[in-house]
Formats: sequence, structure tokens, C-alpha cells
Amino acid sequence: MNARVLVAEDDPKQAHLIRLYLEREGHHVLVVADGRSALEQSRNRRPQLLVLDVMLPVIDGLDVCRILRAESAELPILLLTARATEDDMLLGLDLGADDYLTKPYSPRELVARVRALLRRAGALAAGDRTVLTVGDLEVDEGRFEARVGGRPVRLTAKEFGILQVLAAEPGRVFTRAEIIDKAFGFDHYVLERTVDAHVMNLRRKLERDPATPRYVETVFGRGYRLVEWPAS
Repeated sequence: MNARVLVAEDDPKQAHLIRLYLEREGHHVLVVADGRSALEQSRNRRPQLLVLDVMLPVIDGLDVCRILRAESAELPILLLTARATEDDMLLGLDLGADDYLTKPYSPRELVARVRALLRRAGALAAGDRTVLTVGDLEVDEGRFEARVGGRPVRLTAKEFGILQVLAAEPGRVFTRAEIIDKAFGFDHYVLERTVDAHVMNLRRKLERDPATPRYVETVFGRGYRLVEWPAS
């Protein structure tokens, strides 16, 4: 898949290396060096994927991620961060990033992550129109859209992928490893803790009270399931 990729990276050497590897994959790459430019070019050029460094001048990458995710649920965002703690990773996912890489990283690994995100987004866009209905929850695979009681819910690609897996078999308990395999495909770098972060975000968007979920239920010691009929 040849795609329009926007790279927001203020380190010239890193930016050049990312451009080189992505262009070898056949992608059309635009590089910017600050957060304001990342916002402007995302809005004007409509990239199909954003590679976003967290430590950007003018506007930092986390704020860029938050702003863009509020404007669009469809744009896949890959964060690059030198912050290696779990809390930093979860913060990025909480703001709407689809994936992250910790510096230093292998350029080949970055290419693999980009490929995985693009394949996932492409499969969703090209898929047949199927609507999975569970109670008042609808998962529209063709339109990449979820609705609760007819109200559209904006989800990231990975949030939607997890919901799609659960909605295909309501009541079945999926382990985190199974969710990674089905929703994230060959992207085996995903951690089980990452699934928990995406599920937490799903609940915030789907549930009236995320602390007492009616849709995505935790089965302790096993994983997650979508309840067959949401409680009234």
C-alpha cells in the first residue's frame, strides 16, 4: 500500500532516516519539524498516516495528538517517544494514538508498525458493509463507525478493531492475546497492557458510567467480552 505519510520529527537526522525508509516502501512522505506545522499539514494535506514525535517544539506531540484525534477518528497516529515508562505510553494511547515506538528504535520496526496500521485502516475502509448489532450498540464495519442508541461514537482504528472483535461473538470471553491476534494482526509488538488502555478508552466513549460498564465487560483472570444484551 502506497500512502501519504506525514512525519513530524524535529531531529533532522531522524527525520531523514524515517523519510528514507518510508520512501523505499513506496510511500509519499512529507516531513515537518514542529507541532504547529504538523497540525496545519494534517488538516491541509489529509495524510493517511501520521508519524508523530512527542518532543516537538511550538506545540508538543501529545497536544497535537489530542487535537487531531478530536477532529478525526480515522487518521492512524504512530507516536515516537523517548519516554519509556508505562505511564507515558498509556498517556499517549489515552490521547488517541494508535501505536507507539520508544527511542531508540529500529527503522525496520518503524516500517513494520506503519505497514500494520495502514493495512488495518485499509482493510476497514475496503471491507464489505456489515453492521453488527448487540442491543442498542451497532458496529458498522463498512463505515468504520459505532453507534449507541443511534448516536455515533468516534473511535480510533484500534479501539474500533477491538470492539469489532468483541461484537462479532457477543458473550464470548476473549483473552488479551486473542484480541491482539484478531484486532492487531501481525503487529506482535503490542503489549497486553496496551489492550487494557484501549478498552479503558472504549468504555469512556461507549458507557454512560465507565465504572459500571454495560457493554465491554471484564472477566477477571481471563479477558474481556461484549455482553449479549446490555442491562437496562
